[in-house]
Amino acid sequence: MLIQGKILRDAMISASNCLAKAKHSVDELNIFPVPDGDTGTNMSMTLSAAGRELARLNDPTVSEVADVASAALLRGARGNSGVILSLLFRGFSKGLKGKAEANGADLAAALTLGVEAAYKAVMKPTEGTILTVAREGAAKGRETAESDSSCSPVWEAICAEAEASLQRTPELLPVLKKAGVVDAGGMGFCLILRGMLESLRGNDIVCEDTGAVNEEADFGIFDSEDISFAFDTVFIVRKREDITSLDPLREYLGSIGDSLVIGEDDEAFKVHVHTNIPGDALSEAQKYGTLELAKIENMRLQHDDLTAGRKARSTDD
Repeated sequence: MLIQGKILRDAMISASNCLAKAKHSVDELNIFPVPDGDTGTNMSMTLSAAGRELARLNDPTVSEVADVASAALLRGARGNSGVILSLLFRGFSKGLKGKAEANGADLAAALTLGVEAAYKAVMKPTEGTILTVAREGAAKGRETAESDSSCSPVWEAICAEAEASLQRTPELLPVLKKAGVVDAGGMGFCLILRGMLESLRGNDIVCEDTGAVNEEADFGIFDSEDISFAFDTVFIVRKREDITSLDPLREYLGSIGDSLVIGEDDEAFKVHVHTNIPGDALSEAQKYGTLELAKIENMRLQHDDLTAGRKARSTDD
């Protein structure tokens, strides 16, 4: 079975709605890379940017859907998880380039390209995160496509293996095991895959954010002083025409912070980095082009507010 552009468009909108409904539950798992409780919200806002653009497409090809989603995700990416998500779909769009329709083998191969792009862009890839979940899901999809390249069986296999991989994340990342949770970014990605699968089965998910929370991390075992770099810094720069490599910028930003991810397309690049000197990061980046927008948040204050709010709710109960 082949899927057309309209089917892929609806699947991605369904994925956005699925994640939006459960974003608060994902927030409650957010321990890594810092315990600031916003992974679900960031991933949802990132994917929602693509959903809005996709809703405007009337009769697109598979390639057009992937291209529009990729561009919107890059510019709408929020936080570390959002930028990684945009990279996954950037590679996905390259895998579907020029295709009017796609089968399951095409989708698995495209997701594999997305995984490769994300691993290359993350300065220090960590296993037990969204990267692992996406990689193992894509591998199962390729394996399944060897015997049945229909879309639904391949995507079902990807979803099942990603969800199994998610359950293994605490064994790969000790901080998750310490907090008693699975990886938040991995959970968000599983919700995206599940939302797409439900749409392929004819059950599009409509957004109805209940705010429900199922499982939450023990944030009390962490202190704001455990956060080495205080400022979550995200910005977009429109590239100068003569820029051919961002490697020098990547090296500089890696020297002043961590959790560095850089995503780019032909026109712009987006940076996510945790640092104590966000102004220096922005100044250096402007050597490569024109700053479009920037967002800087103090993660220590976010963590303290989150912990204080939970203590207050516990007292009220």
